[in-house]
Amino acid sequence: MQYHRIPHSSLEVSTLGLGTMTFGEQNSEADAHAQLDYAVAQGINLIDVAEMYPVPPRPETQGLTETYVGNWLAKHGSREKLIIASKVSGPSRNNDKGIRPDQALDRKNIREALHDSLKRLQTDYLNLYQVHWPQRPTNCFGKLGYSWTDSAPAVSLLDTLDALAEYQRAGKIRYIGVSNETAFGGMRYLHLADKHDLPSIVTIQNPYSLLNRSFEVGLAEVSQYEGVELLAYSCLGFGTLTGKYLNGAKTAGARNTLFSRFTRYSGEQTKKPSRRMLISPDVMAWTLLRWRSRLYAVNRLLPALCWAQPRWIS
Repeated sequence: MQYHRIPHSSLEVSTLGLGTMTFGEQNSEADAHAQLDYAVAQGINLIDVAEMYPVPPRPETQGLTETYVGNWLAKHGSREKLIIASKVSGPSRNNDKGIRPDQALDRKNIREALHDSLKRLQTDYLNLYQVHWPQRPTNCFGKLGYSWTDSAPAVSLLDTLDALAEYQRAGKIRYIGVSNETAFGGMRYLHLADKHDLPSIVTIQNPYSLLNRSFEVGLAEVSQYEGVELLAYSCLGFGTLTGKYLNGAKTAGARNTLFSRFTRYSGEQTKKPSRRMLISPDVMAWTLLRWRSRLYAVNRLLPALCWAQPRWIS
């Protein structure tokens, strides 16, 4: 395993990270602990969770991922050697289905979210705390195009950043990141941090794969020139690039088999590209090496070590 330092931080992270959003839905706690054991044995030290996980989000399972990881951390006993990253959820489209009734990225919600995440994870600090998605309506989670709105966000980016800064000063979070953000959002966070003497974001966690290269349009420049590291997720396009969904195949236990509403990489628009870009393990290894040579920093979050352990594919 190779390691590098995230720019503008002291975080020495493994080139590969472990994504955990299946823990508590597709994977039992025993499965989760086995995956964590395997990942750490291979040298992975970055573990990415979120208060919302597992996916798809349901009230009865919300928080199970952090609980499973917290139980494993208590048993593992090497917290100081690991980089634990979690996320606070943005606003819910349906207030009755949100984690909190008035879910927003304000000080009150961030305080509650952070407190609950730390409790579930059985730790007193997070190495990285990320905004899972923006307060404002924008084109994330596979949405293309932009819908104009005349209304200002209920919570400004400055309010969100100021709240996060408070908990960084308190030692509860070491560094701040964002997720599912745009070039505008990333640069706005950086501008506000500089203008108001607040901590800057050091990472942006967005999808990046052969089926989704939108990061290269604007965010790659932000990453390169501002030193904001990409934590790439969905590197296999929900497993589509493994070929397991070809010709209408319904692989048992796979995400697109269990949850038909996840169509970001399974619709008609991706079938032909997917067939052309199928990735075998040897090609995947070559691709990862090539990605390392890109001008901007890239760290891959691998869901359940999908090619190394096929029985755990997510």
